[in-house]
Amino acid sequence: MRLLVEHHRLPVARSCRCLGLSRAAYYREPLPATVRDGPVIAALNELVEERPRRGFWKCYKLLRRRGYPWIHKRVHRVYCAMKLNQKRRAKRRLPLRARESLSVPDRPNLVWSADFMSDALYCGRRFRTFNVLDDFNREALAVEIDTSLTSRRLIRVFEQLKAERGLPQVLRVDNGPEFLGEAFTERAREHGMAIRYIQPGKPNQNAYIERFNRTYRDEVLDIHLFRTLDEVREATHWWLIEYNEERPHDSLDDRTPLECLTQTAGGSTSELST
Repeated sequence: MRLLVEHHRLPVARSCRCLGLSRAAYYREPLPATVRDGPVIAALNELVEERPRRGFWKCYKLLRRRGYPWIHKRVHRVYCAMKLNQKRRAKRRLPLRARESLSVPDRPNLVWSADFMSDALYCGRRFRTFNVLDDFNREALAVEIDTSLTSRRLIRVFEQLKAERGLPQVLRVDNGPEFLGEAFTERAREHGMAIRYIQPGKPNQNAYIERFNRTYRDEVLDIHLFRTLDEVREATHWWLIEYNEERPHDSLDDRTPLECLTQTAGGSTSELST
């Protein structure tokens, strides 16, 4: 506009007609966005200070309840300009899971359960544990501890267990991303280990490992203040020996997991001899 008027010497009325603007747009200087939308910015800042996680529609409805007349398009433009719009977490779509009965296997290495736990060191650094349990005699087979446990790390754990005692026919797990990873599922298929996923939001369908997690947290994680991961690993190592070899289990008729395994192996051997 000013280029036409000042440099090309065109009248204001003709310049406005060329650009399709009103004459008032030439004489009235546009206000900066921070000044023009100052009341909206102040009102949004007040709402965000009260509750930082409020979304746009919640803020807009509160503004209307407080008597502000702005339409939602203007409020949304200012809301996005202030970079208050938050990324919405997409709901992860899982395939339908059938409910499986929680029965006790009749021999070892038939069905294992696995799950993750989370805790923190004294400095506040988070770490995770990956727990594996034999459903037959409730024997804790492995507790892997680190700050990050990926699908490939799980594969390494199961490779070690395979070398020590073989792999189960069925592995019962939840729908965590580590268990859904292609690398883990492909390796399980290669070794003939079927993965049985529980229904989302139904941890009772994996009750054996959930009960173990509670005992592990009550007797190790909650009663010690760890400074390093090595301290967690050492305390877990000695506790696992006690858990498997000395601690009687009500579900095993007050026997230890090792006694249950030994007696079962002895019984099967005597039956074969007869």
